[in-house]
Amino acid sequence: MDILKILQNEFNLKAYQIENTVKLIDDGNTIPFIARYRKEMTGSLDDQLLRELYDRLVYLRNLNDKREQVRKLIDEQEKLTDEISKALDMAKTITEIDDIYRPFRPKRRTRATIAKEKGLEPLAEIIFRQSTNDDLITIAEKYVNEEKEVRSSEEALQGAMDIIAEMISDNADYRSMVRKLTFDKGFIVTKVSDETKESVYEMYYEYTELIKKVAGHRILAINRGEKENFIYVKIEAPTEEILKKLSGFIIKNNEKTDKIMRNIIDDSYKRLIFPSIEREIRADLTEKAEEGAIKVFGENLKQLLLQPPIKNKSILALDPGFRTGCKVAAIDGTGKVLDTGVIYPVPPHNKIQEAKDKLKSWIKKYNIELIAIGNGTASRETESFAAEIIREIDTNVMYIIVNEAGASVYSASKLGAEEFPDFDVALRSAVSIGRRLQDPLAELVKIDPKSIGVGQYQHDMNQKRLGETLGGVVENCVNNVGVDLNTASPALLSYISGINGTVAKNIADYREKNGKFIERKQLLKVKKLGPKAFEQCAGFLRISDGKNILDNTGVHPESYIVTEKLLSKLGYTLTDIYKNNISDIKDKITDIKKLSEELEIGIPTLKDILKELEKPGRDPRDEMPKPILRSDVLSIEDLTEGMLLKGTVRNVIDFGIFVDIGVHQDGLVHISEITNRYIKHPLEVVNVGDIIDVKVLNVDINKKRISLSMKL
Repeated sequence: MDILKILQNEFNLKAYQIENTVKLIDDGNTIPFIARYRKEMTGSLDDQLLRELYDRLVYLRNLNDKREQVRKLIDEQEKLTDEISKALDMAKTITEIDDIYRPFRPKRRTRATIAKEKGLEPLAEIIFRQSTNDDLITIAEKYVNEEKEVRSSEEALQGAMDIIAEMISDNADYRSMVRKLTFDKGFIVTKVSDETKESVYEMYYEYTELIKKVAGHRILAINRGEKENFIYVKIEAPTEEILKKLSGFIIKNNEKTDKIMRNIIDDSYKRLIFPSIEREIRADLTEKAEEGAIKVFGENLKQLLLQPPIKNKSILALDPGFRTGCKVAAIDGTGKVLDTGVIYPVPPHNKIQEAKDKLKSWIKKYNIELIAIGNGTASRETESFAAEIIREIDTNVMYIIVNEAGASVYSASKLGAEEFPDFDVALRSAVSIGRRLQDPLAELVKIDPKSIGVGQYQHDMNQKRLGETLGGVVENCVNNVGVDLNTASPALLSYISGINGTVAKNIADYREKNGKFIERKQLLKVKKLGPKAFEQCAGFLRISDGKNILDNTGVHPESYIVTEKLLSKLGYTLTDIYKNNISDIKDKITDIKKLSEELEIGIPTLKDILKELEKPGRDPRDEMPKPILRSDVLSIEDLTEGMLLKGTVRNVIDFGIFVDIGVHQDGLVHISEITNRYIKHPLEVVNVGDIIDVKVLNVDINKKRISLSMKL
């Protein structure tokens, strides 16, 4: 199997793109590094496509390994034929290879293996050949053997039938046909297991749909409903058509054997083939549904991580609570914690005036510009309290509701304890809420992505696969933005290309011992950070006030010399970058192809260098829509049908989007209400973090459900 050729065809890429990318991967380069600094070699493939290509490369290599392993196992049994070897070469999936290996796999004791032990295999072969003109009972009498516990011709026939049934079940071509027909024409059927129980799975209490048309989110919901014992699930296959096809393949129109062969085929299908195929199809549906959900989760996570930071604002962060009170943290513009405490402005304590006095004094003392309120328990009551304070003071303070998903996980984590060893767990949560507003990326990387709350059924999925995908998303985001080498936490540094957890801690230790980094080259002095790791990480680490202004850009150190040549050719120096006198640099270029040839550098890299020189230290997140700041509260009771509002997309799922419109409950825009044109998925139109205009369609106060539309 030519893996490179397969990848080329599947991804519709040129041969050099595949060859170079695979070589770069095999040489130990990371996906972010390849995507950003090896564009000439890959033809400017982006990180998402590179990850898909990498996943497929791994699968095909595993497939090849499995193919050769099975070939060897069959050969060791001295049963490898040219036909089997050719079938293995043609197999395109691990399932196909498993089907080929099935007859040769060591089996537990089955009815067929027991019959073989009784010496009934020759009888099975006679029946299966379907060429005899003799009566089968008469033939079977020859195999009656008391010593082997074959006491009658009927027992002998039954044993032979069991052997043939297993032979049919083990046939790869038959299984492939049954699998395809079941998938194309079969139905998934669910029934209620206990009609007295109420649940969120009521739509699946009586549900039937063609297997090939079932949406991924339905599969995940059905699986969970079955796991929680609210429903039971089965596959209904086109049994008659399958049996007819199997008979057409197997039966040779011999009146002596036709009836028994039909019985064998029926038994083989119902007892052996169908239960196995049903499990395979459900596993396949689940895998595809999980992959789809993981993809959506990854896209949501990406948008959440890339939310624009609210920089240099002093923040009062509130983690709401009833009985335990509202935890408060005052944080300066750099994220430094100035003060912490607990207030009790909501039931059951209702110490409103005391809480107001404390927060008003903090707002004045720490020059607070923004109040961040977590969206968990007591959020609505705390929001009303904060809005009252804003109305009563003469300082220009706004508030914003912050998604606090995962803050409590961080608070109780080892990382949280290391960062704030003297803080109560609850107070760490308040700090996390405030800091994630100042820099969402830097704070959210401290939390397990599965706990951030932008997915669907994430705890039901293959956790290894989910972890790998989400880890890749975080890695892409961190490297796309870049991090400040002198302020980044070890948690953030560990996602940088070429840096693992140990090296990240070593960087922090070096910083602690030797003071700030003043140039990227110092990284080579960090323990366990060698030349290869330096090559991978250097371009993604920024030094804002170092010796070389290029250290505060995405220009890789390997391109410093050519960058200085470029500046000289265009009449600039590095000093001009410091003075920000270089924004017109692109206007001086008339022929970029000629310039790239003169500098002996590829056009993609040259364009990237120019982009960095225009805005050194730029943050790509600044181009994202800014979060909505509020000064007064809106409740669900204030909503009326037809009301137009501005909201923030909090989560995107298969059937719609959840939007924060400033009340305690997010509203749902069903996929049918997103746009007038047909779309397969909401992600075609919106992403997490988008600021959108919506219209209220319906409000159910009792159920706390808000239906919205983007069709204004």
